[in-house]
Amino acid sequence: MKKIILIVCLVAAVGLLALAGSHKFLQGDALASNSSAIEGSKVIAYYFHGNFRCDSCLKIEKYSKEAIEQNFKNEIDSGKLVFKVVNVEDKGNEHFMNDYQLYTKSLVITLVKDGKEVKYENLKKVWEYLNNQSKFHDYVKSGIDGYLKEL
Repeated sequence: MKKIILIVCLVAAVGLLALAGSHKFLQGDALASNSSAIEGSKVIAYYFHGNFRCDSCLKIEKYSKEAIEQNFKNEIDSGKLVFKVVNVEDKGNEHFMNDYQLYTKSLVITLVKDGKEVKYENLKKVWEYLNNQSKFHDYVKSGIDGYLKEL
């Protein structure tokens, strides 16, 4: 009888652990908001959007991704730089609106040291440079370069 109870308890424990692990996986980018989920020192570039995605919003995401991937391959590969696309309207992501004082779709660069976010910058001129891909890329590169130098 004791063996049966022990087996049932073990199966239940394994099931709960599996469920907890899948819950964390499903939360995805929302975990980035927890300081315990941000390990080490790195720069995180977040592109924040809502459910409605206009052509300009999609272009900002595309240009941001291009600028980051083309200019920072080594930093991405080493984990010094992470690019995350976050829908602020998804459950668990609403806090980003207040955290970064967002009022529209935004590219935000954050500096994380020893697992704690120490500063951030909203690259607001992405809207200004939307019709000039070269200036857009240079602006994003310059913003990220400054943060990477502080690692």
